[in-house]
Amino acid sequence: MKALKPATSEIGRAESAALHALVMKSLDDDQAQDIVSIPLEGKSNIADHMVIAEGRSTRQVASIAQKLAERIKQAGGTARVEGLANADWVLIDAGDVIVHLFRPEVRSFYNLERMWAVDEEGDAADVVEA
Repeated sequence: MKALKPATSEIGRAESAALHALVMKSLDDDQAQDIVSIPLEGKSNIADHMVIAEGRSTRQVASIAQKLAERIKQAGGTARVEGLANADWVLIDAGDVIVHLFRPEVRSFYNLERMWAVDEEGDAADVVEA
């Protein structure tokens, strides 16, 4: 297992940015829909980025998740995957990037973007749509 540098170091920030780019490209390549990236740096210590996307069906959500986890591992990272059995909501924890993959109905029900898109002062935060 590859030991990642802390995200506070310059090397750690570069690794985090590379992982984020890999995730975004993988989701785009696999035709995930409505991809949203929420920067968490300074808001939470759980990760630097949260990426939310959806697939059209449970089969597509599962396929996107499996391919993404495989690509992360091939790049030398680690990826914990939860929820793959039902594939309504799959969570992929890749360390500095957390990915939520949903079916459209489940995504609209939980509405994670709204929860993370408001900062402490109540202002809209930086939400990046791909």
